[in-house]
Amino acid sequence: MIKYNYLLRCISCGKEYSPEEVEYTCPDCGPRLGTLEVIYDFSILKKRLKDARWSTFSERGIWQFSDLLPLPENFDELIPPLLVGNTPLYRADKIAGKYGVAEVLVKDDGRNPTASFKDRASALAVVKAKEKGYNTVFCASTGNAASSLAGLTAAAGLKSVIFVPASAPAAKLTQLQVYGAKVLAIDGSYDEAFDISMIVGMEKGWYCRNSAINPYLLEGKKTGALELAVQTGMDLPDFVFVSVGDGTVLSSFYKAFMDLKELGIIERIPTIVGVQAENASAIIDTYERGEPFTPADLDAHSVADSIAVGKPRDVIKACKYTKKNGGLFVKVSDKEILDSIIELARGTGVFAEPAGATAFAGFKRMKSLGQISESARVALIVTGNGLKDLKAPARVLEELKKLPANVEKIREGLDEDKL
Repeated sequence: MIKYNYLLRCISCGKEYSPEEVEYTCPDCGPRLGTLEVIYDFSILKKRLKDARWSTFSERGIWQFSDLLPLPENFDELIPPLLVGNTPLYRADKIAGKYGVAEVLVKDDGRNPTASFKDRASALAVVKAKEKGYNTVFCASTGNAASSLAGLTAAAGLKSVIFVPASAPAAKLTQLQVYGAKVLAIDGSYDEAFDISMIVGMEKGWYCRNSAINPYLLEGKKTGALELAVQTGMDLPDFVFVSVGDGTVLSSFYKAFMDLKELGIIERIPTIVGVQAENASAIIDTYERGEPFTPADLDAHSVADSIAVGKPRDVIKACKYTKKNGGLFVKVSDKEILDSIIELARGTGVFAEPAGATAFAGFKRMKSLGQISESARVALIVTGNGLKDLKAPARVLEELKKLPANVEKIREGLDEDKL
């Protein structure tokens, strides 16, 4: 019989299950309210991690945190060959000076294998699928989770089936096809694609990589926060800004820091700020209604397609973790998001897709409201590379003028003041 170093606990009723008892969500509370937490035996982990030496750049990537992940003993035989994690953390002194804060750090997760934060979750999903004997994995996605799953399953020799809105950015759809995934482009919203995927995927008996439904995805995503802690020498910033769609990425940052605090490795948890687009703010709306948290679903629209989620699946966990840890939320407009793509790129050299730049937009909004002091240290989590969606920034850029291949004409067209 396989021995596990963790249990699964329902976020709503608190009932605990062994990994053999349930696959995805609490059978009593259902898929929306019954998302599961992975709970470890910290008395054992404290002894095991007493002399832990994590690296700011490990040849094992996210797997250097294996003791803090829900893995079988033979996980080394199951991990995909792509190097996930080790994404850089940059000091953005120009941005810090402009906005009058002590420090701004930019965690660029667009540097992962398929150019998004979601690779952290997909890598763990591949391990769990192989551990459980599946050869096909499915998910619904606005693009990043899909391309991530397609790339990681291709590397691992598994099949992937993707349910995606046909309106997803062309670059993301192309990425899926390049990786060889079975792509079902649905003429509908992400939320509709999600519901369809759950019906079909369960009927077919495929392994589910859907956000929140699969409790292990959050554990993969929390490696981003673990890396941030290691890269700052466990001297974490005062604020961490992260964009929010389904809620799992936000919850993963809380989970990582809560685990580290429980282990006695850090003494405090930063103020985590979840940032949502104004027309896709279902989690903020739920949170503002107060406890007991009841999903406030809506018809979501945003230029940030990755977080345009109207029926977030990890809403309860995101709200409960935020409440427990004194976190904050802020809404930003699509214009603020688009402007932030350009400003972040020109201020740091990091080109973020709209959802990635949403974190920066949230920082600017809160600074303008006087909620961030001059002594504050801030981290911005960029969750995806800008090359995934080129149409979005094109909306706010000047159209390029075609010039003749003539030196004199080029000289005439060169405006020195704009260099």
